[in-house]
Amino acid sequence: MRVAAIDCGTNSVRLLIADVRDDTLHDVERRMEIVRLGQGVDRTGMLAPDALERTFKAMRSYRELIDRHGAVATRVVATSATRDAGNRQEFADGVREIFGVTPEVVTGAEEAELSFRGATRGLLRISPETEMPQGPLPPYLVVDIGGGSTEFVVGSEHAEAALSVDIGCVRLTERHLRDAGDPPPAPALEAVVADIEAALDRVEEAVPVERAHTLVGLAGSVTTIAGIALDLPAYDSERIHHSRITAEEVHEVTRRLLAMTHGDRARVPVMHPGRVDVIGAGALILDRIVRRFAFSQVVVSEHDILDGIAWSLAGRDSQIQTFQVYDPC
Repeated sequence: MRVAAIDCGTNSVRLLIADVRDDTLHDVERRMEIVRLGQGVDRTGMLAPDALERTFKAMRSYRELIDRHGAVATRVVATSATRDAGNRQEFADGVREIFGVTPEVVTGAEEAELSFRGATRGLLRISPETEMPQGPLPPYLVVDIGGGSTEFVVGSEHAEAALSVDIGCVRLTERHLRDAGDPPPAPALEAVVADIEAALDRVEEAVPVERAHTLVGLAGSVTTIAGIALDLPAYDSERIHHSRITAEEVHEVTRRLLAMTHGDRARVPVMHPGRVDVIGAGALILDRIVRRFAFSQVVVSEHDILDGIAWSLAGRDSQIQTFQVYDPC
């Protein structure tokens, strides 16, 4: 079965066309465009016209790929920026015109479950020699650092508890760093940390993080940090996927990024141009999570909500599991 999954987040819109075969997703196309749909949403509560047009332009190119590859089912999921926008109907109408399906503006809880299943399906495998599971140990804390929000999910085979909080690399950059200086001065960074720590207070109260043996990090901020820590000459998703980055490496990369100018960050080999201005805030989010919950390393996953959406289309994991959810969105 060939399916097409589209994830429209605050910073990027992504496409996965995949064949479901032998209980495995086999990629046909995996694309990402930085469109910054959430531009100004934290301040205005509205999706900007130029942000909508950037998003629709990327989606039109995705529709061409879907038609070319003959996907039989398509699902479009939108997350934080669209949840927050007063004019989200305009977004929905545009998506329907392009794909012929209604976009689903999922709750933070649904986003958490989709991210969890997409990220963790490939973590545990059975060794033919021992018939024992190999890989990072569950329960997992899956952390999906997006542009507008960050999802925290604890579980083993399914999500068991989750919280979506309104800290993301775009939101915190627009709130504290955009006009602060280059590189940003200490007071601006302290304001970002204060927002992150307040959110982590809520996470600590709502989600049993102490149960988790393994921290799994998702999305572009995390994979970019991994690429820098691995000293890659260019972005390499195969080397980044399931790499393990130590806490010390997270702290060091974060320190380096926050000391750089915009031009310095733009010259980092693994840096996507659309992440140059927001990677500092994204790195700070991961850095504070590692410090707060005392993880020694983060397992980096290139598979995330996009893969969870694809599995749901294939009739696998299509139901959101019943679990304790604290969702402010």
